[in-house]
Amino acid sequence: MTVRVRFAPSPTGYLHIGAARSALFNWLYARKTGGRFLLRIEDTDLQRSTDQSTRSIIEGLEWLGLDYDEDILFQSDNAPKHRAAAYRLIEEGKAYRDFTPREQRDDANVKKGVADRARAQAAEGVDQRSNPFRDLSEEESTRRAASGEPFAVRLKIPREGKTRFEDIVYGTLERDYSEIEDLVLLRSDGHPLYNLSVVIDDIDMGITDVIRGQDHLTNTHKQILIYEALGARVPRFTHLPLILAPGGKKLSKRIHGEIVSLTTYRDAGFLPAAFRNFLALIGWAPSGVQFTADLRLGNDEVPVDPRVGELMSLSELIENFSLERIHRSNAIFNFDANNPKRWTDDKALWMNAEYIRTMPAEELFPMVKSELRANKLWREEYEDEDREWLVKTIDLIRQRFFTLKDFSSQGRAYFSDDFDFDETAVNKNLKKEPRLRELLPGLADKLEKADPFTAASAEAALRAFAEESDVKAGLLINASRTMLTGQSVGPSMFEVFEILGRQRSVERLRSGVPWS
Repeated sequence: MTVRVRFAPSPTGYLHIGAARSALFNWLYARKTGGRFLLRIEDTDLQRSTDQSTRSIIEGLEWLGLDYDEDILFQSDNAPKHRAAAYRLIEEGKAYRDFTPREQRDDANVKKGVADRARAQAAEGVDQRSNPFRDLSEEESTRRAASGEPFAVRLKIPREGKTRFEDIVYGTLERDYSEIEDLVLLRSDGHPLYNLSVVIDDIDMGITDVIRGQDHLTNTHKQILIYEALGARVPRFTHLPLILAPGGKKLSKRIHGEIVSLTTYRDAGFLPAAFRNFLALIGWAPSGVQFTADLRLGNDEVPVDPRVGELMSLSELIENFSLERIHRSNAIFNFDANNPKRWTDDKALWMNAEYIRTMPAEELFPMVKSELRANKLWREEYEDEDREWLVKTIDLIRQRFFTLKDFSSQGRAYFSDDFDFDETAVNKNLKKEPRLRELLPGLADKLEKADPFTAASAEAALRAFAEESDVKAGLLINASRTMLTGQSVGPSMFEVFEILGRQRSVERLRSGVPWS
């Protein structure tokens, strides 16, 4: 039987990284098994669903490279099927019309809190099947409905027994019927409820495996009852551990804001492949890979890290993926909202930096192009006569960059003469030694005569000038870096001279901008 899985988000906001991880795991499983990955937009919350959110979801999947195999299904289009299924269950005696007046029902009866109340009542010996309309005769029920009396539709839950299913992550899970209230399938306004809609759609789409968040475990018990009432095959279930914020709270839009949005990472300059790799390792690891402790990134260097074994191409992720390797314990997404250096998980930044540093320059080229163009730093010459220079420049400067944004911020001096000077770098590398105001123009004179102008000749000229001036070469190297790039750290200074070229190097050394 061909595996068929689905990603079924609600379009009520941006794409949550937890939802994105669910989509990724479904996609990887489908590709690993030769199955089908389907997209269903659960837009039945008409008041909160928006076209903008739908576009955000679709664009997020495209950014991650998760293609779906069939046309998108919009759940609202299936509402007639959902209602028809509820009425069929009435005809078969498996559901009933509940004529309880609306004012006697609180929202918990039809939307939330049902499970907690039912469990509490079961503990107190309250009969969950005591609804006076449960055993109303078919004739009386039909007559009252025909007269226009409003009613909800409820599934008849057996008085004794339990639901039971094997979850790939959590093993055997059971729940007594006594803890489950007769499920509302349709509200009195005819609106189908979530559990009914999901089951009908999954049956209609031929879903074989449901892979979703652990917070759906309670729903799964209810949905199994609906599958059984409809005489349909129950799919296999895999529930993913939650993603928690520091402190143990579930990572959520309401509490944590844009940090949980996939678009935040796209707009912050993350590479799709890197973030996809990062998402895959939240709660899952291939055989043989061990997770390491959190990494705290410093300002000045990209650390060498033992986690390089966790870097996996898309084909490697597919090859290694298995549901059985999903962890049962919840994952922690580490970040510090009050620390701009740790605005997101260190591992995400580390992994993105590793991808930027190691991927083929030609693959990185189009992404850097988009970043430069967005910041008005792109020149059409980079496509042809200056392409070789651009590829060399990208290859040189990317070694210490963490996101694509670094190419237009820290790397701006390579593409424009209009760049900012880091104040700390100026104070440390320039103003701390007053003689540099005269030494740097002198160095420029030396470099102007270097022929040919290469990293090697620039180094020879600088070291010779340092000896003549009776200063350490390091003083001139650090000062030159700040004068030419505005930064205190970067690639080899002599490589920087060669990339920027004679004219720009000499002009910037003579500019005196930091002192003006």
